[in-house]
Amino acid sequence: MSAPALMATRRPPVPVLLRENPQFRRFWSGQAISMLGDQVSLIALPLVGVLALDASPAQMGYLMAAGLLPNLLFSLHAGALVDRVGRRRKIMMLADYGRAALLASIPAAYLLELLSLPLLYVVAFGTGTLSVLFQVAYSTLFISVVPRSQYVQGNSILQGTRSLSFVAGPGLGGVLVQILTAPITMLVDALSFLASAAFLGRVRVVEPAVEASDRGHLAAGIRFIFASPIMRGLLLCSATINFFNFMFWALFVLYATRELHVTPGLLGAILGAASFGGVLGSILTGRIGRGLGIGPAYLVGCLLFTAPLILVPLAGGPTPQVAAMLFLAECVSGFGVMLLDISGMSIKASLVPGRMQARVAGAHMVVNYGVRPLGSLAGGALGATIGLQPTLWIASVGAMAGLLWSVPSPLRTLRELPEAAE
Repeated sequence: MSAPALMATRRPPVPVLLRENPQFRRFWSGQAISMLGDQVSLIALPLVGVLALDASPAQMGYLMAAGLLPNLLFSLHAGALVDRVGRRRKIMMLADYGRAALLASIPAAYLLELLSLPLLYVVAFGTGTLSVLFQVAYSTLFISVVPRSQYVQGNSILQGTRSLSFVAGPGLGGVLVQILTAPITMLVDALSFLASAAFLGRVRVVEPAVEASDRGHLAAGIRFIFASPIMRGLLLCSATINFFNFMFWALFVLYATRELHVTPGLLGAILGAASFGGVLGSILTGRIGRGLGIGPAYLVGCLLFTAPLILVPLAGGPTPQVAAMLFLAECVSGFGVMLLDISGMSIKASLVPGRMQARVAGAHMVVNYGVRPLGSLAGGALGATIGLQPTLWIASVGAMAGLLWSVPSPLRTLRELPEAAE
């Protein structure tokens, strides 16, 4: 065999969806760039407050809250608006342009010596609001771009790309902040949104029609979720897991550094293991779903996401032993969350009618994102009251209990993707 032929045989295969579907390829390209930019911004925006404005701990809390609050305030209304107006792709593009403009205001204000904490709050709240609009439209565009038989593969590609961005983004963000300063680094995320809009502008698909009888039904998404045993099980399971998981993460870094004496460098490597597990999970989810069935694969993902976290309060002994336990917990948990997310997103994409995708996504976000700050607050309160380790035990066991919502539902016997509900 010739050398070129041998090299060709060793190239990793390109997924069929990327190779043969140019609309998905454009959609994915924009999302990949945007995801990387988001991870850069995730480290750069807090550093703007800390390094450029000397923000206090309370002010940093306000900054985080400003970005999360739109999920609670606007998700239902955004879903109803998107399904009523239609034109989901154009709405997503407008959201991208708006977020780019808001983020670009930070380096502009910095260069003009007008940068302030109120501006950061406005930018965080504004980008959070536009992100809600983008996300509720996203699910409808996804089912318009990806054939139903390839939902699992499409979600695997997108979620695998997301995991890779978790690996590369924070490191790139740290380097850029070091070289360019934190405010100027925000331009990277602004440009990533412009790239996302440019690729979305090249996507050509037929979106689900807007039916007159569906207009203005603000609570239709909530009614649909709780009328469907599958959707109800998915939401209650993920909301319970998220509540206890955010309780866990409110204290994990503090516990690892203060009680387990893990150095910052080692902690970074341990956290990176979750992304490694996530990439592996995105590759294998399709095979697991075909072998076990899509519903059982989701349940296994719930268990693998939550159960390994018990290793954290169990960890002790010499540093290598502690590191091994934490590394294993993060890696397996990262694998589980990909299995959970990809299977769950594919089930929802199949089950929810196209005309209701945005409203159901909005209703899902209100509950699923709404419990996150509550979990963080509960974790901080319990940690201060009963101690770090007991709270981590409660959080890890409580997260596993989320699985109980799904076990009695049809998910445990769901072999194939369900047909769209009436």
